[in-house]
Amino acid sequence: MQLGVFIPIGNNGWLISENSPQYMPTFELNKIVTQKAEHYGFEFALSMIKLRGFGGKTEFWDHALESFTLMAGLAAVTSRINLYATAATLVMPPAIAARMASTIDSIAPGRFGINLVTGWQRPEYSQMGLWPGDDYFAKRYEYLDEYTTVMRELLESGSSDFQGEFFQMDDCRLSPRPSQGVKIVCAGQSGAGLSFTAKHADYSFCFGKGFNTPVAFAQTAERLRQAGAQSGRDIACYVLFMVIADDTDEAALARWEHYKAGADEEAIGWLMDQGGKDNRSGKDTNVRQMADPTSAVNINMGTLVGSYPKVARMLDEIDAVKGVAGVMLTFDDFVTGLEVFGQKVQPLMQSRTHVLGTPQDVAEGVS
Repeated sequence: MQLGVFIPIGNNGWLISENSPQYMPTFELNKIVTQKAEHYGFEFALSMIKLRGFGGKTEFWDHALESFTLMAGLAAVTSRINLYATAATLVMPPAIAARMASTIDSIAPGRFGINLVTGWQRPEYSQMGLWPGDDYFAKRYEYLDEYTTVMRELLESGSSDFQGEFFQMDDCRLSPRPSQGVKIVCAGQSGAGLSFTAKHADYSFCFGKGFNTPVAFAQTAERLRQAGAQSGRDIACYVLFMVIADDTDEAALARWEHYKAGADEEAIGWLMDQGGKDNRSGKDTNVRQMADPTSAVNINMGTLVGSYPKVARMLDEIDAVKGVAGVMLTFDDFVTGLEVFGQKVQPLMQSRTHVLGTPQDVAEGVS
């Protein structure tokens, strides 16, 4: 199993709660988190993009860094870990994304990749006069298909003359090109999203589901595997989970219940409202899951809560699901959470022993 960290590019990470750790996103914080992940043998770090937050008492995600420039900085202070920036494709032309990717590749050769998102929260783009209209909801993956075609042509050949509905290139050029290629990832879980991923992406990210139900996402992984089979491509799946681990199950659960008790209802209400604006996409879009009131306090990502051995066992269960290559983790407190995970959870994972060696090796940072 490979491990990644979904770094805290927005304030307060992924907990919409007055009771969770409250912090601003800074380069220094994300440098510490990413370097700790690299120290403990994680294979990758990924940063999202958020251009407008949810407000509320916690001002959730009202404060956020920019993804590409952040990852360029992190590329210069790491040596092994792979880094993925997220392209807000409605505001960043594919030729510019390709040139930025090539630039970051020159800082960290062979370690940079791009996460492509279509955009689902209208105010992020309408505030800048860049929302193309609500018909875009139904055409998001047609737009992204053309976007990715242009970007790949530039990254791989250095030129593009693509002519489509959304993009018309006129002898567009890119040089220098990346030294070892740029990996493409996508997190779409709708039928359209999975079809796009199977056609264009190297990796797929999917939401874990539920509370301490580590393999509840298996149906999504199977849908991805089938989409890949139809396109003749084998797409690795990485699953997103929040980990809250402590000495005992009771201590970990108490933290989780404390966060839920402090849910920022105003910010969650904004999420619910925006998630319902799209009445043109299918019912299977992952925005529906994010806006589900069941566990909106952490945006309904899969949540693993328990003692160190219990969390390790649940992660090993995930590794057994067909098509899964790894997990991408978030933590309630990223700095402490990564330290605890690296020293007390990871050494207990059977799915990591072939990479990490003995528990003593892990504690000493030897991989």
